[in-house]
Amino acid sequence: ISLNNEKFNPYSLNGVKCNGYNVQFLNCLHDLVLVLHSRRYGTYFPAIQCVLTIKMLFILGRVFNGSGKPIDRGPIVLAEDYLDIMGQPINPQCRIYPEEMIQTGISAIDGMNSIARGQKIPIFSAAGLPHNEIAAQICRQAGLVQKSKDVMDYNAENFAIVFAAMGVNMETARFFKSDFEENGSMDNVCLFLNLANDPTIERIITPRLALTTAEYLAYQCEKHVLVILTDMSSYAEALREVSAAREEVPGRRGFPGYMYTDLATIYERAGRIEGRNGSITQIPILTMPNDDITHPIPDLTGYITEGQVYVDRQLHNRQIYPPINVLPSLSRLMKSAIGEGMTRKDHADVSNQLYACYAIGKDVQAMKAVVGEEALTSDDLLYLEFLQKFEKNFIAQGPYDNRTVYETLDIGWQLLRIFPKEMLKRIPQSTLAEFYPRESAARH
Repeated sequence: ISLNNEKFNPYSLNGVKCNGYNVQFLNCLHDLVLVLHSRRYGTYFPAIQCVLTIKMLFILGRVFNGSGKPIDRGPIVLAEDYLDIMGQPINPQCRIYPEEMIQTGISAIDGMNSIARGQKIPIFSAAGLPHNEIAAQICRQAGLVQKSKDVMDYNAENFAIVFAAMGVNMETARFFKSDFEENGSMDNVCLFLNLANDPTIERIITPRLALTTAEYLAYQCEKHVLVILTDMSSYAEALREVSAAREEVPGRRGFPGYMYTDLATIYERAGRIEGRNGSITQIPILTMPNDDITHPIPDLTGYITEGQVYVDRQLHNRQIYPPINVLPSLSRLMKSAIGEGMTRKDHADVSNQLYACYAIGKDVQAMKAVVGEEALTSDDLLYLEFLQKFEKNFIAQGPYDNRTVYETLDIGWQLLRIFPKEMLKRIPQSTLAEFYPRESAARH
C-alpha cells in the first residue's frame, strides 16, 4: 500500500524503526475500508489517499461458469477493466507473422504439423476418441524450441492457459481440472465451464468470455496464452438452436447462413500484435458428426483456421496413441517456424519424405488387400515395413512421453534408413550426405 498525503514517525516509542503502517482490509468484497494500525497512534482512520500497488484478486487459478460467475467458492473478482466480449477488430498491418515453433512433445505434431506461437489450429476428432487427452498433453508439455531475445518469453509465470468448455459433460470438465491440478499448472489456468445441463444460450458467450480474458492476459499483462475451446460442435449446435428459435432462414443442414462469419469472430482472435509481448494460440476441439469431415462445422472451420490436427478412429481401434493421422492433418504456418536457426535445417526435408513414404505405404497396403503379398515388389515390401514401423515408433507414444523436436527428427531418420539413399527423392543430396549415415543422435 502506498499512502499519499500522510507523514508518519519513522521511529516508534521504543526506538524501533518503522517503515509505515500495517493495513487491514475490511469488507473488501463490497466497500473497501482501510484500518491503519500504528504502535504510536493506535488504530485510526486518517483522511488520506491510498493507492493499491498489488493485485488483490486475479482471474488465473479460478473456475467460472459459462456466464463468467465464480463457481469455485472463491471471492468475486475485482474488475480492473471492462471490455467488450465481442472484442475489437485487429488491424492486419499490426499483426506479427508467427515464426516461433511451439514444441508439444508429440512427434506427429512437432515433426510433420508444427504449431507456431500465435497460430489457430483445431483438433478434428469424433465421439469416443481421445481428443481431450491430446489437448491435456499439449497443455502439459507446450514450450518453445529455443530462446529468443525476450527473457519474458521463458518465465514460467509468463505462460497462461484459458480453457472454455461448451456443452461438455461433467466427466470432461473434471478431467481437465484434475489434470491441471496434478501437473501444478492450476495457478496459471482460467476455466470457463458450460456443462451439458446449462442453458444453451450461455454457450454463445462462453468462448467470447474466454477469448476476452485471453486478450487481457496477452495484450495488457503480456502473457503467452494458450486457449483451448471444446466442444465447438456444441457451440455450433447452440447457434443453430438459437437461430431456429428466432425463425431465421436456415442454411446447410439447418445451420444459420452466418455461421461462417460467427466462427470467424472467434477463431480470428488469435495471433500476435506489434508492440505487445503477449500472444494468443488457439486450439479449438470439435467432434465431427458421424466422422464426416465434410460436415458444415469442420468444413467451415477448416476454411478459417490455419490447418488441423486429424484424430483418426482406425488408428485408435489399433490401440495407437495419439491416433493422429498425419495425411489429412495440416499446419499452414509450419514452413515459417522450422528450419535452420529455429529447429534444424533438415526438418522440412524429413517431414516431406516421411509424408511421401507414408502415403505410398498406404497405397501399397490397399493394393496388398487386392492382389496379395506375393504380387508385391521388393520396393513395395520396404514401404509396408516403413508403414508399420512409422505407426509403431513415430506416431505412437505415451501420454507422458515428452519428445524434443530433435528426438522426433532422429526417429524420422531411423525410419528413413529402411530405404536406400536412391529412394529418398524428397531430400537434397547434401542433407542426405550429412544426416543419412549417422545412427547416433543428430547434432542440435
